[in-house]
Amino acid sequence: MKIVDLSKQNTILNKFVAQIRDIKVQGDSMRFRRNIERIGEIMAYEISRELDYASTTVTTPLGKSTQNTPVDKLVLATILRAGLPLHTGFHNYFDDAENAFVSAFREYTDDTHFDVRVEYLASPLLDGKTLLLVDPMLATGHSAELSLRALCTKGAPSKVVVAAVIASSRAVEYVREHFPQDTILYCAAIDPELNEHSYIVPGLGDAGDLCFGAKD
Repeated sequence: MKIVDLSKQNTILNKFVAQIRDIKVQGDSMRFRRNIERIGEIMAYEISRELDYASTTVTTPLGKSTQNTPVDKLVLATILRAGLPLHTGFHNYFDDAENAFVSAFREYTDDTHFDVRVEYLASPLLDGKTLLLVDPMLATGHSAELSLRALCTKGAPSKVVVAAVIASSRAVEYVREHFPQDTILYCAAIDPELNEHSYIVPGLGDAGDLCFGAKD
């Protein structure tokens, strides 16, 4: 499995990650959503390196130009609700992609123990396509795994790329062990641990709440 930690590069991406983590900035939900979206745009650009390309000739007003352009049939999938701004950022770049949505959530049995449940799936057929599964927080990896299983009921993708804004080291290892071996994982940052509630530390808190407000 190929794992790419984009925080190891000095790019403008690190500024946006710092801002979504910053407790002094997080109170502005519109700015938080926009920064997640911008992170998605940058990650989409980086992931575009993993796609297959072919030569395309276009006619300009003055002649013809040949460019190498992507040929993958993309399906851009995300997990509701926190994944929506990240999905938007990816979709800004992969604007001709098909789209898929999964609802995966934690159902707590007590204050610290939970099961992950998937209740909703909307997806095109995936056979022979490149599946991009994007989710802001990859904490344990369980939601991503169950979402992938649900998506694969719609067919077998030829390539799977997972993108997370912040992942825990534990989740990275979980993905390595439970996802197809040719999966590619991109992270804007990888944090060292989880707390007793399985939130990433230092992380940023609950991405869904910061995007859209606290839930009951």
